[in-house]
Amino acid sequence: MTDRTAEWDALRAAHLHAERPASSAQGVHHLALLSSDVERTIAFYQELLEFPMTELFENRDYQGSTHFFFDIGNGNLLAFFDFPGLDLGPYAEVLGSMHHLAISVAPDKQAHLRSKLEDAGIKIVFEHETSIYFIGPDGERLELIADPLGEMYGADVS
Repeated sequence: MTDRTAEWDALRAAHLHAERPASSAQGVHHLALLSSDVERTIAFYQELLEFPMTELFENRDYQGSTHFFFDIGNGNLLAFFDFPGLDLGPYAEVLGSMHHLAISVAPDKQAHLRSKLEDAGIKIVFEHETSIYFIGPDGERLELIADPLGEMYGADVS
C-alpha cells in the first residue's frame, strides 16, 4: 500500500482553513436512491430501520415511476425512485456513485436496530468503533454510526 501522508498533509494545508465562510447550503434536502421493489424498500426502511415514510407520489420526470421519502432525522430525507421498464442492472460502485450512506443514530438505537437486522437475516458486513455496515435491499451500502452529527469516532468533522 502507498503511504499518502504527505499528499493528505498538502491537501489539508491547501484547503482546510481555520476560519472558513458559512456554507452556501442549508443541508441535505434528500438523497435519492433507486429501488427495484417499492414494497420491499418500504418494508426495509420503514419497518426494519424505523425511518417513517413521509410521502409517495409519481415521479415528475418519468411517467409511472414512484418517488417516495423516509424521515432520517434532523430534517433530512432519504428518497427512492423506481423506474419500471428501464431494466436497471444491479448496484455497482463506479466513480461518481455512492460508496455508502452513513446515518447517525443514538448508541441504544443502534443496538436495537442491529438486533432487528440480525433477526431479519441481514448480515453486518463490517464493524469499526461506533459503526456497523450492512447492505440494503438493492445492494446499497449502509452505515449506522452511533456518533452525533458532526462527529466521527470522537473527532469533530463539522
